[in-house]
Amino acid sequence: MALISVTIPTYNEEENIPALYERLRHVSSALKQDVEFIFVDDGSTDGSFRILEELARRDARVKVIQLSRNFGSHAACLAGLSRASGDACAFLSADLQDPPELLVMLIEEWRKGFDVVLGVREWGEKPSRLFPSLYYRAVRRYALPTMPATGTDVFLIDRKVADAVISIGEKNTSIFGLILWSGFKQTVVSYRKAPRHKGVSKWTLGRKAKLFIDTFVSFSFVPLRLMSLVGILLAIAGFLYALVVIFNRLFFSVPVQGWASLMVVLLVVSGTQLVFLGILGEYIWRNFDETRKRPPFIIDRTIGFDAKDER
Repeated sequence: MALISVTIPTYNEEENIPALYERLRHVSSALKQDVEFIFVDDGSTDGSFRILEELARRDARVKVIQLSRNFGSHAACLAGLSRASGDACAFLSADLQDPPELLVMLIEEWRKGFDVVLGVREWGEKPSRLFPSLYYRAVRRYALPTMPATGTDVFLIDRKVADAVISIGEKNTSIFGLILWSGFKQTVVSYRKAPRHKGVSKWTLGRKAKLFIDTFVSFSFVPLRLMSLVGILLAIAGFLYALVVIFNRLFFSVPVQGWASLMVVLLVVSGTQLVFLGILGEYIWRNFDETRKRPPFIIDRTIGFDAKDER
């Protein structure tokens, strides 16, 4: 019987873990598969680890990885994949917005021969969906063409896909992007995202901005090409304007004037240069960060794994 590994990153989710575990327990009885639940405590400061430790004592299927600090959900998911033993590996959030019952459908599609099964959200017509919609549209067009139009927060991948993602070893990236980039045979399962069970979201604006930057820097050269295009256009515009000024001065005796226009040009060009330096800095920083070979996560301790894997 195949083993399914379910990785669940947790960060200050003590209010949601008990309810999540109960639903996972009920779902596992319907899966007709061997299952292991790998909870990755991503540097929680509440009682999350204590609750997970107790669950691991009661249920041998529950395994716990505690990271030394908060590394982010994508790094936590990679940590879970690195210790997963399953023939297929799934990712699930701890806030119950992605229903655990979705695992049944994901496994059914995997049994049909798909290497990657993505849970795709169904969105309503809400104004709050405007910016996510624009983000995923940009990602599909300029970075990852196979990204679902409404994005994905849950997936199930075959063992060979998990091994491929782990072997890449990149730090500042999106694990969903790596899975899509790998190019394995994929399909989607639609579901309705539920409201958060309890607590507040840890997915802050800063984390969203970092994911946006990581996605484009890791999987797209469009920002660099855009810089070149804008630079060429500005150079052409400046050259043409210089010809106009020289022509007026030589043939119409029009004096060179326009302190205000000069300042506008100076500010626009200087601002554009600073923005472009910032974009280059994002690429250079990520290259520098990769060359230092620091790990994407550090494991403090584990519970429930084989003795050779315990730390």
